[in-house]
Formats: sequence, structure tokens, C-alpha cells
Amino acid sequence: MGSHPPIPTRVVLLCGPSGSGKSLLSARSGLPVLRLDDFYKEGTDPTLPQVAGSSDIDWDDPASWDADAAVAAIEDLCRTGRTDIPVYDISLSARTGAETLDIGRTPLFIAEGVFAAEVVTRCRELGLLADALCLSRGPVRTFRRRFVRDLREGRKSVPFLLRRGWRLMRAERSIVARQTALGAYACDRDEAMGRLAAAAAGRCATARTAA
Repeated sequence: MGSHPPIPTRVVLLCGPSGSGKSLLSARSGLPVLRLDDFYKEGTDPTLPQVAGSSDIDWDDPASWDADAAVAAIEDLCRTGRTDIPVYDISLSARTGAETLDIGRTPLFIAEGVFAAEVVTRCRELGLLADALCLSRGPVRTFRRRFVRDLREGRKSVPFLLRRGWRLMRAERSIVARQTALGAYACDRDEAMGRLAAAAAGRCATARTAA
């Protein structure tokens, strides 16, 4: 019997407003996870955008994030099962090191972050995409969850967190609309878990058939 080329690993891109529960859902899925928030630009980067009428850096603008590096890491994981990624400290707005992420020969992994939808088209064109999901919990619930998390983790100053939280709560519906327009499927936690399970089952079945 002739040998068959290995089935490539595929990625599920998981986006949604900050505080919507992406990291928790990813952890509960049992799948390997690439944290796309580690690809934020550093606070000294002159290309960082600012909030209109303010001196605050707009960390919710895709221009604050290195999409090229994120796609390169996703492609490495899909083709080789490992990649080097930065370690990013949100409270410092800086990269504090690097580490190797090794997902082995798993047929599926999650890449989660607020800007995941920005690379849906590129991942699809590269043949890497299994699914793209936008997690949505509702503006008020997301505001509460985000503020408690950011306060607990000391991500930024309290005044900054309140200003950002209020701005994001008002913008949540437009954020979800943008991410779905970019190709992500809007769903709640339960439906997202169902789609992840279906994607995992489909990839595993394909891998077994090709083995």
C-alpha cells in the first residue's frame, strides 16, 4: 500500500468582543489554543492608533495588532505542529519574551482573540480554516465580565478600563456586525461548543480515513 501525505491541521478562529468568554470557551474545548492577543504591537510602536479625541491608545483597533505575524504562526502550526510566539504582557503593553507552542499532530486547534476575524479570509485562502466563530453574550454581560477580569488582572488603570468598557459596551453590536461581515459566525457559548465538537469530529474522521 502506498503512503498518503499527512492531513494538514486546520484552525478554528474564535473572535468576539473583549470579555465575551473566548479564553474560557477555548480552555473548556480541550483543543490546543493559540492566543492571538500575544501578537499585539508594543506600546512604543509609532503606528499604534489613538482613540479619537483622546490620548488613549486604541487597543480595540485592528491596527494595534500584527496580523502578518499571527497568520505566519497559524500557518506554521497547521503545517508543522509548532511555532515560536511572543509572550505579551497587557499591563505593560510589551512583549516580555518568547516561547515555542507545540501542538503535535492534532488535526484541529483554536486561534482565539479579539482580532481573529481579521484573518478569516487569509486563512481560508491558505486552506487552513476549519471554522470561524464570533462569540456574543450581550453588551451588559460582556461589560461586567470584562471589567472584573481586567481589574483582577491589573491590565490597565481603573479610569482607562472604565472609559474603554463604556466605549466597547456602546460599540458591541457594531463589533459583532464587523466580525460577521469578515466571515465569522455569530453564536452563543453552547452553539460554539457544538460547532467546535463538529469540526473536531470531522477532522479526526478525515485523518483516520487517510491513515
